[in-house]
Amino acid sequence: MSRRAVPPPSVSDPFALAAERFHHDVNRALGGEPRGTILLAVSGGPDSMAMLTLAAATFAGRISVATVDHRLREAAADEAVMVANHCALLHVPHATLLPVAPITGASLQAAARQVRYRLLADHARAIGAAAVATAHHADDQAETFLMRAARGSGIAGLAGVRARAVIDGATVIRPLLEWRRAELRAIVRRAEAPFVDDPTNADPAHDRTRFRRLLDANEWLGAPQLARAAAQLAEADGDVRAITDWLWSSRATVDGAQVQIDMAGLPRELVRRLVRRGIGLVIESAAIVAPKWSDSANIEALLDAVGGGRRATQAGVVVQPQRDLWRFRPAPARRTAGSAE
Repeated sequence: MSRRAVPPPSVSDPFALAAERFHHDVNRALGGEPRGTILLAVSGGPDSMAMLTLAAATFAGRISVATVDHRLREAAADEAVMVANHCALLHVPHATLLPVAPITGASLQAAARQVRYRLLADHARAIGAAAVATAHHADDQAETFLMRAARGSGIAGLAGVRARAVIDGATVIRPLLEWRRAELRAIVRRAEAPFVDDPTNADPAHDRTRFRRLLDANEWLGAPQLARAAAQLAEADGDVRAITDWLWSSRATVDGAQVQIDMAGLPRELVRRLVRRGIGLVIESAAIVAPKWSDSANIEALLDAVGGGRRATQAGVVVQPQRDLWRFRPAPARRTAGSAE
């Protein structure tokens, strides 16, 4: 039998009720009691500090904490020290993770996210953690839903962050996806735990900040309802992924860096997903580094062209239709002036 991490809550004890709820949500995300340490990603903000407060009460002796200092803000080092000091009071192991090279790129937030998950995954493996837990909550999910809807995202994008995912080889869980930002702030205040508000969260230069303000100013939009819609889309996306996997196993033929897929009778969404997989496999097999490819890239023009019987190229991959068979191969190198015939 699995042992309970917390006693039955008293209806007069709000924190005990919250702790029992958190215990249930973690176990639901993991599919059962943790079979090892849970690595908490704690930045020092109120959301992650509330997660730490709840986890220390419900999974004592089975958690570890990591704070990622991306070295993008001077104050981040002090915030990591604040988290480390609080973890010492709670007798919870803590590590500050630093990138090995400066984070650069057109989108610093996206680049920082990639580095953050890579560092967390590496540290989870180093300490033998069963999973990494992040403090994404319902308001985050609602903001993500609106942001991606405004960009015209499909099912996968609108599904937002998943309650459980594998990122950089590590199991990542988000046990707070049904919790509101205000609930978490109240928990950390009642516990008198330290926290900081990241100033970048109020910077209107970021899309997320503008959508956060939109939700705050229009309660009728309903963050919990939007988060629930994202969760339902995540379920649908999981089903479509399973169908895509089955179709790939039965309709795709791979020969080195060349792929052939039978698209006969398939609806556009399934064709779209098979095409993305085909392009990605050719790029990986042929080690194509340019043009840049993303699994979320817009391929609608390619689908229209190939569906109409015309050859099309995207991200260095040629897609050639032969009736219902679509063939994928690396695009030939472009000839330069003066090259030999």
